[in-house]
Amino acid sequence: MGREVLAALLADKTYSAVHSLGRRTLPLTHPKLTQHIVDFAALPELPRTDDVFICLGTTIKVAGSQAAFRAVDYDAVVAVARTAIAQGATKLGVVSAMGANAQSGIFYNRTKGEMEAAVSALGYQSVSIAQPSMLAGNRASLAQPVRKGELWALKVSRWLGPLIPTNYRSIQVTDVAAGLIQAVKAGQPGVRRILSGQLQGAASRG
Repeated sequence: MGREVLAALLADKTYSAVHSLGRRTLPLTHPKLTQHIVDFAALPELPRTDDVFICLGTTIKVAGSQAAFRAVDYDAVVAVARTAIAQGATKLGVVSAMGANAQSGIFYNRTKGEMEAAVSALGYQSVSIAQPSMLAGNRASLAQPVRKGELWALKVSRWLGPLIPTNYRSIQVTDVAAGLIQAVKAGQPGVRRILSGQLQGAASRG
């Protein structure tokens, strides 16, 4: 997801400079791009910026524990958002997940919901939160391969097609990236949660 958002921002003439944060250098060069290799648990002072996009996320299986998962999907996300607003950022876009709910009994959904609440309370003029369903697309290029449960769900989604409510259909990564960028650029005041159905087809609308 982060790579899709980054590629779209680099191609967008609205943005004259793009700064990326990561734990390793990406095999990518572009005149507008400056890469920053950081420790998300101890962020340095960030460059002054206007719009912030956060696509950090992992799985409990990859992270190894619930604590390690939360360190990425809550702690790191909130840390970046807090550090960026201190440097003048006014608009924030965050990728969350369908079902995010701070009161949920499911750890994953609860963590995502708590993250949403935390970044919404930081004082940004505009907060756009994308809540995509299961991601489709070229998973071979992603650091995390598609899981068995996801594979079956994607197959079922393709078979049933229009019978599945829009918010529950699998969605292309490019649509999530495009929809989030469009929302941040629009800069609607307050907090806006963008459901998966609203993100469907965003890439073709952009």
